[in-house]
Amino acid sequence: MPGYERSEPHLRCVLPFEAVPSEVRLLRQAAAKQLSRWGVSAATDETELLVTELATNVVKHVGEGATATLILEWRGERLRLEVHDKSQAAPSVRSVECDEECGRGLHLLSALALDWGTVLTAAGKAVWCEIPISPGRACRRIERAVEALETYQATRGQGAAFGRGSSAGLDESAVELIADLLHWTAARGHDPDDVLDRAQMHYEAEAAAA
Repeated sequence: MPGYERSEPHLRCVLPFEAVPSEVRLLRQAAAKQLSRWGVSAATDETELLVTELATNVVKHVGEGATATLILEWRGERLRLEVHDKSQAAPSVRSVECDEECGRGLHLLSALALDWGTVLTAAGKAVWCEIPISPGRACRRIERAVEALETYQATRGQGAAFGRGSSAGLDESAVELIADLLHWTAARGHDPDDVLDRAQMHYEAEAAAA
């Protein structure tokens, strides 16, 4: 189940999948892994539930084996989930039976999501929903880090090599940026190890308080 991500104008991950029960499990795991990469794991439980329901609805109402796509998009304090398929039959909460196979279906979207809806597309439709992400201190730090890394990535031309906003590109930019900061620290007569220790202390204190 290959995927790719971009960050214009927000962090975005696209995951094509086949509408079969075994793929739904893999899709749920892939979504959780992506949230971990973005540092917003607090939204994992809700996301896994919603991904399962959205993908299962494709299996039940579009057809097993149908091709579909899950899109995750981090928009500030909200996480948007979209599932695109090739059917233009719009789902209805009233038409969804709540049994063991489909769980609570779209009733779950209504209960967990801040908002949800259906959009017809040229190829079919997209069912989308948005859930909140806590704007805590760690989340704000992560947002600032992503912005700084994307700017740094652009100045070094790394975006073209990795794909701007990709996990590999941001990881490589983080290593290079930290190395540059250590050179800057040493040039000012400070001990780079001391700076790293202090940064680690700040991180551990905030992680413990979260």
